[in-house]
Parts: sequence; structure tokens; C-alpha cells
Amino acid sequence: MTPRFRPPRLRPLLLTTTLTVTLALAATGCGTEPAPGSQTAADRSSSADPAPDRAELEARASAAQLVAEHVWVTEAAGYALARQSVGVLGDDGFGSIYTEPDGGQIRLSVERLPHADADCTDGPASGSAQEPLVTCERDGGQWYSATESGHAYAREQDGLVVTLSGTRQEVDRATLRAAARAAHRADDYELDQVLPPAGEGSGRAPVERGDLPAEGDGAPDNEVGASG
Repeated sequence: MTPRFRPPRLRPLLLTTTLTVTLALAATGCGTEPAPGSQTAADRSSSADPAPDRAELEARASAAQLVAEHVWVTEAAGYALARQSVGVLGDDGFGSIYTEPDGGQIRLSVERLPHADADCTDGPASGSAQEPLVTCERDGGQWYSATESGHAYAREQDGLVVTLSGTRQEVDRATLRAAARAAHRADDYELDQVLPPAGEGSGRAPVERGDLPAEGDGAPDNEVGASG
């Protein structure tokens, strides 16, 4: 039976406006830090640092419009988390980018998606109009898909689709596979490293401008004191 192929799920990350603005910084490695998963749980539990307060972590996640249980981390040799890339995907998903000094990027996304968005052999996804697949196969507990320019590993877990993706020019398959296998839900120590500090959540409400009149076509009011 001929397998059904569909365009790959190598979609751009639909992060917040804040994330879009900071991607250029992430590409250069600015603001990166060691991957949260680089220290083992045993190492963390034996350290002198007290465990992060869970209530505070939940509050920081909420301020960033994130669900703490949907925050995942990974690690790959030579790559570090670009912390300013952390953002929300869709309603309650999570996305981040790991970079290396030469500009390579590995994108991690966690979303509530249909089965077809993980299983590349499950037929074309509706509304998809991207490059045709050149590879689509099961690799261990995950699905590997590739086009001429990009590739991704995806798996389903607890109602979520976890995807690690990158361009084939920047990230080889072995590195991407290692990152996909290392991906896991962040524990409290890792959440503490990944989440924006208190008061710096990316999900802030829009800033109210005092120079916009309450009525009319919205043209700015340039009178003295209008901006507050």
C-alpha cells in the first residue's frame, strides 16, 4: 500500500509579538543561557539551592500567559536556550528557540494539535500549503519528516504535540534527533530558569495611551498633557 504523504508541519512559530521582535537577538546568541536540562535532577536535588516556590512559578507562568505544565525544555550539544524567545503558542501552547554560536536554531513547540500534525503518514493536514515531503518515517517513539529545506521530529504526549524543528542547512538530523529525545516537561528548577522573572511576563496587557481620544477616528491628541 502506497503511504500517504502530506506537507510537513514545519510551520513558523506563532509566538507573541514580543517573541517576533526578539528573534533577531536569538539568532545571534544574545541573551542565551545553558540549556535548562543540562543539569540532572540528581545534581539539582543535591545542591544547596532551595527548591523554587511552586506558587510563585505558577504566578510567573500565568503572567506570561503560559501554562506551567506545558513548558518543555531540551538540550543539544553546543546549543543554549535563547530566553527571550520563550513565548505562548495559540491558546495555551509553548514555544522557545535554542541557538548555537554560528546561528543555528532548534525550535521547540508544544501545542494541542490533531494527530495528523504529529504523524506525517496520516494524510495531508487541512489548509496546508508548504513544501512536499521528501522523507516521512517513524523513528523510535517519534515521527521524522523532512522537506528539501527543513525537518522536524514530533511526538504526542498527554494530549499535546511536541515538535523539534530546524533547517537542514543549520541542524543535522543526528543533532535534531538528540534534542527531540532529550525534550521533557520542565521540572520546577527548569521552570525557574525558563519563565520570565516576576513582573516581566510577556503577556502584559496593552499599554493605554493617553494621547488617543475616547471618541472619533482615533487620531492622536497632541495637546499638552494629553499623554499623561
